[in-house]
Amino acid sequence: MVVLVTGANGQLGQAIQFVAGNYPKIEFVFCSSLDLDITNKENCESVFETIKPDFCINAAAYTAVDKAESEPEKAVLINVIGAKNLAESCKKADAKLIHISTDFVFDGSKKEPYNEADLPNPKGVYGRTKLEGEKAIQETFDAYFIIRTSWVYSQFGNNFMKTMLRLASERSSLNVVNDQIGTPTNAVDLANAILKIIESKTSNDQYGIYNFSNEGQCSWFDFAKKIFEINEVKIDLNPIPTTQFPTPAERPKYSVLDKTKFKKTFGFAIQSWETSIAKA
Repeated sequence: MVVLVTGANGQLGQAIQFVAGNYPKIEFVFCSSLDLDITNKENCESVFETIKPDFCINAAAYTAVDKAESEPEKAVLINVIGAKNLAESCKKADAKLIHISTDFVFDGSKKEPYNEADLPNPKGVYGRTKLEGEKAIQETFDAYFIIRTSWVYSQFGNNFMKTMLRLASERSSLNVVNDQIGTPTNAVDLANAILKIIESKTSNDQYGIYNFSNEGQCSWFDFAKKIFEINEVKIDLNPIPTTQFPTPAERPKYSVLDKTKFKKTFGFAIQSWETSIAKA
C-alpha cells in the first residue's frame, strides 16, 4: 500500500509523519510543495506516474483565513485548482483521494452540530475556496473521501495553541473571543482517523464527505483557558465578544461538527477535546 502525502511540511503533514511508524503496512511518500506543486497539473501527473500511489492524502492547503481576503487568487490556486489537479491525477492513476476540508464551509447560523447533508454557505474567501475545492473533486471522479474538520492544533506548525503559549510568554493578560463555538481537533487524532480510513477501506460505497473533529464543544476562550491550565501557565485571561476583536474574515459563530457518520462507517473512537489536548 503506497500512500502519497502532500503538504508534508504543514501541520497535518507533520502529524502524519509523527504517527507513520504505527502503520508498517503502509509505504508513505511525503511530498512538500518543493517535491509536488499541486497547482501544477503536469508536475502532479509526473509525480503520480513515478510513485504510483494507492491513496493520496491532500494535506496541502491555503489556510490563512484573514489573509485570504486580500489574496483570493492564491487561495483559489491552492484550494481549488490544486484540489482539482490532485483529483485528476488520482483518477488517471487509479488512486483514491483523501482531501481535508473545513467547518468554514458553513455560515454558523445553525444551533446544533452540522452534519454532512447540511447546506454549506461559507462567509469568507477561505471557506468559499475550500467548498469550491470539494466541488472540483466531486465533479472529477468518485473515489474520494472529503474530511471536514475544525480548529486544528498540535505541537507542529502554526496554530491557536502555539500562538496562545507564545503570547502568554510575552504578556501578562490576554483577551480571547468567547462567542464563537466550535471543537478543537488534535492534528494527531486527525492523522490517525485518516489512516483508519485507509486501513478499513473495503468497498466503494464508503466514498463521500465525512466530518471529523474531537468530541464536545467550546469557545476560543474556553480553549485558551484549557491550554493554559494544562501547561500550568498563569495569565490574566479575559473573555470578549467578537465585536471587540474585528478580523478581515468573518468567522462562523457556531461550527460544531456531527461525527456520527464517521464513527458508524469506520468504527473509530473519538476522544473529547479536553482529553486530547493533554496529549499535544
